[in-house]
Amino acid sequence: MAAPTEAALTEAAPAKVNLALHVVGRRVDGYHELESLVAFVDIADELVARPARTDRLTVIGPFAAAAGSSDSNLVMRAVRAFRARWPDRLPTGLDITLTKNLPVAAGIGGGSADAAAMLRLLARLGDGDFPLAELRAIALTLGADVPMCLLSRPAEVRGVGEIIHPLRDFPPTHLVLVNPLVPVATAEVFRRLERRHNPPMPALPQPLTRPAQLGLWLAETRNDLEPAAVALVPAIGELLADMRLLDGCALARMSGSGGTVFGLFGSAAQAHQAAHELRARHPQYWVAAAPAIG
Repeated sequence: MAAPTEAALTEAAPAKVNLALHVVGRRVDGYHELESLVAFVDIADELVARPARTDRLTVIGPFAAAAGSSDSNLVMRAVRAFRARWPDRLPTGLDITLTKNLPVAAGIGGGSADAAAMLRLLARLGDGDFPLAELRAIALTLGADVPMCLLSRPAEVRGVGEIIHPLRDFPPTHLVLVNPLVPVATAEVFRRLERRHNPPMPALPQPLTRPAQLGLWLAETRNDLEPAAVALVPAIGELLADMRLLDGCALARMSGSGGTVFGLFGSAAQAHQAAHELRARHPQYWVAAAPAIG
């Protein structure tokens, strides 16, 4: 067992944003082949863990009620998977607190980001070295988005989420996120897809260092899940229209399978002003503005 320490460790679980998401095929096992450019935003859930007699998870924060029971939560599944792979490398138990700041079933990582953050925290807390390749293998057993969230940096992602190419360069980017607080079932969005074999993403500029490069590239891309999600939750379409009318918005798109809509802005000031206007227009929705993590 790892040497005990009473110090609490904290780990952020940043929101994931699919800047582009192309559905390019369907495999024989029923899973879809995807191509995506993902970024991570400086808005996050937070995990705190300290040694204890048994494993225990407490969920607090504005979205705690929607996060599910502690036993089924992806955070505890990550702990169990880590212990199964390295049974004698952690304290006997962990007292874990998850502050749930991100909406659930919102297309921005959420539970996947929490699971990935838990794996990073366990690797810091545990006794010895934990190879990234093995952590990624555990992450994939927890969900398709967990491996990319484990890195939490801009990346091209392919396959079902297991093929990840982190970007060496990424331009400074400011995002506004808005969610109508209507959970969107990913399986239902995929079921409603009209086409499952779409054109792939274009090649990224090398190096990708300027916001204008990113904007031009994104103009040639899509989120192939967006039409199906809008049909399922019309509020997503209304938010896309609202976002496009805001000063400084270079692109408005849905992230993942929805229902979070994001806008790209040229400066922090523009992003925060846009967020202010969206909060005034939709006081019942979740709205946040933050830079992408480079």
